Amino acid sequence: MKKGILSFIIILLFGTISGFAKKSNEVTKGVWLTNVGSDAMFSYEGMVKVVEDCEKYGINTIYTVTWNRGYTLYPSSIMEDQFGISIDPKFEGRDPLKELIDLAKPKGIKVVAWFEFGFSYRYKDEGNTKLMDSRPDWVALDNQGNPAQKNNFYWMNAFNPEVQQFLTSLVLEVVNNYDVDGIQGDDRMPALPSLAGYEPYTIEKYKQAHGGAAPPQDYKEEGWVQWRSDILTHYLTDLYDAVKKADPECMVSMAPSIYPWCKSEYLQDWPQWIKNGKVDEICPQVYRYSFEAYEKTLQENVLDHMSRKEIKKLLNPGILLKVEDFDAQEDLLKQIVEHNRSKGIPGETWFYYQGLPENDQFFSTYPNM
Repeated sequence: MKKGILSFIIILLFGTISGFAKKSNEVTKGVWLTNVGSDAMFSYEGMVKVVEDCEKYGINTIYTVTWNRGYTLYPSSIMEDQFGISIDPKFEGRDPLKELIDLAKPKGIKVVAWFEFGFSYRYKDEGNTKLMDSRPDWVALDNQGNPAQKNNFYWMNAFNPEVQQFLTSLVLEVVNNYDVDGIQGDDRMPALPSLAGYEPYTIEKYKQAHGGAAPPQDYKEEGWVQWRSDILTHYLTDLYDAVKKADPECMVSMAPSIYPWCKSEYLQDWPQWIKNGKVDEICPQVYRYSFEAYEKTLQENVLDHMSRKEIKKLLNPGILLKVEDFDAQEDLLKQIVEHNRSKGIPGETWFYYQGLPENDQFFSTYPNM
């Protein structure tokens, strides 16, 4: 009897370990699915085509936008309770996240909830005005006391515990209510432009830690950058732990900008995130318009900041496929993929979906690359 139980435990343990090993060695070939520059998400038929294309082109992971311009792209009880708007009005009556999961999972395609806007709530004049109108104390401020904006994005104060809890609550709402394979932040989560951090709350917090001294007016001052970066690193630790508590199998993925630019500009110290063991996948946005630029950036701004073990286990670089007037050509795509494989990088994620069917000839060969 004891021998039988022991054998069962050994088999179960071995199977579990094998399962983890297999999971950690899986190759991710992904694509970002957006509600900008593409009509794919705006109808059920469009979502069907997305999944069909991904299956055809060997894409096994879809990173689908879930939080954009201060709106969720799923019916959110949190947003309904706090702001009276449960979903982006353009998707009223639908649940794009559930539709995608129901379509993709039977095909063996993973779905990752991409919280694209992170701590940003607005782009230009596009966004949920109720969000900050009702919580002006959540707005991030620059060193002139103005609402912080960079490249036309406006920001919440990522150092404010209430703001942090709000964003975490949205992430956990998805993890707890949807069969997602992971969640993802990017160059806006956790992030804040380094020009921000001059809110009364943040100034007081800094003074308490620095003997009453106020933050430097120079927002690029090294110690001031590090202090704020550390707060965001701590936030990611808490977010990671909260997600794993809710679902230990849920992947926590981050797609930051390249290093060290991401730290000086957006307070993202992702090599430290890796060192802390609080990220399961890192997808740096190696968005470049030529192969020479891609090769140089990948090496100097990504690979040089990771160990071989980390590269093999965590790295899944983001590749620019299409944006505004730029459409990558087949030769460039082939060069990039071949270079990735030569560096021991087995997969990548493409920005963004609309470029897949527009590059049918290349992506028809992609499953074998």
